[in-house]
Amino acid sequence: MSREPYSYDPQDTRDASPRRSARQHRSETSDARGSRNSSPEVPARDESTEILERHPSRDAHGDSPRAHHARDRAYLLRDSEIHSLKEVGTFRVIPAADLAIHAYGGNCQRMERDVRQLVRHGLLTDKTIEISQKKTLRVITLTKTGHRFLKKTNQLPDDPPIYHDWVKPREVKHDADLYRLYQKEAARIERGGDRPIRVLLDSQLKHNLYRDLALLGPEKDNPDRKRQVAEKHGLQLVNGKILVPDLRVEYETPEGALRHVDLELATRDYRPRALAEKARAGFSLYSRAEDAARLRRVLDERGLTAGILNL
Repeated sequence: MSREPYSYDPQDTRDASPRRSARQHRSETSDARGSRNSSPEVPARDESTEILERHPSRDAHGDSPRAHHARDRAYLLRDSEIHSLKEVGTFRVIPAADLAIHAYGGNCQRMERDVRQLVRHGLLTDKTIEISQKKTLRVITLTKTGHRFLKKTNQLPDDPPIYHDWVKPREVKHDADLYRLYQKEAARIERGGDRPIRVLLDSQLKHNLYRDLALLGPEKDNPDRKRQVAEKHGLQLVNGKILVPDLRVEYETPEGALRHVDLELATRDYRPRALAEKARAGFSLYSRAEDAARLRRVLDERGLTAGILNL
C-alpha cells in the first residue's frame, strides 16, 4: 500500500518504543541486492530446512509452562507462547500461517495450541478478515492486556516498540506482509555474515522524525535544515519530501559496526512517481509476485536501475 510521506496520525493509540533483540529467523530467497555492503550470498537451501534449523521444535519437557506475574495475575505460559507474544507485538499484525512457519518451524499444531491459550488469557486477538470479495486472511494481533503483560514482565529489553490492537482495515493486508518481508531480509543479512538486532516500523520512524522536524519551528520548510534532519535519521530528501520506509532492519557486522537497511513493500497501487521516489531514496524494494512485472516496467521506463525483490 502506498503511504504518503507525512501520514503520521498523532492520535494513533498504538504504543511504540525502540526494540533491540537478536533475531534468528531464516527464509529462502533467490534475489540479490547490491545496495547493502555484505559478503556474497551462499546458495539458498530449501526454505523448510533453514526454518527448522533456526526454530527446532522443543519437546514437552523442554517447553513446560512457567508462571509469569503481571499486576495481581499470574499467567502460566510456555517459552514458545512468550516468543509469539514478542513477535506479534513487534510487527503489530501477523498472518497465522506466517507465524506457524517462522516462529514454529512449520509446526502448525503447536502454533494453534499456543494461540488458543493466549487468546483464552486475553493476550492475543485471532480474527479472520475479508481482504477482497473472494479472499480472507487470518491475522493475529496483541491485545492491550498482552501489551501490558510484555511491559510489566520486562520480556523485551531496552524499552522496545510494542504495538497492540488493530490497524486500519485497508492497511491490514499490507502490514501483515511486513513480517514475511522481515524474514526475507533477515535471511539475506545473515547469509552475508551479519546479525539482525532491531526492527523499526514506519510509525516509530515517523514519530522520531516528526519530533525533530517540530523542533525546527519556522525553519521546518527550509530544505537545508530538512536535509540535516533526514540525514540524522538515515533518510533521504527527495523532491522536497523526507521519505520513510515501511520497515527498517538494523544489523551488526562481524566487526561490531551497526548498519541498517530500509525496506519498502511496493504494490501495483503505487503511482509511477511515488515508486520512483522510493527507489531514489535508496529503499530496498520488495513486491508480491503478481505485482513485480508491472513495477519493474515502471522503473525501467524511468531509467532507474533499482531492483524489485520477490516477497
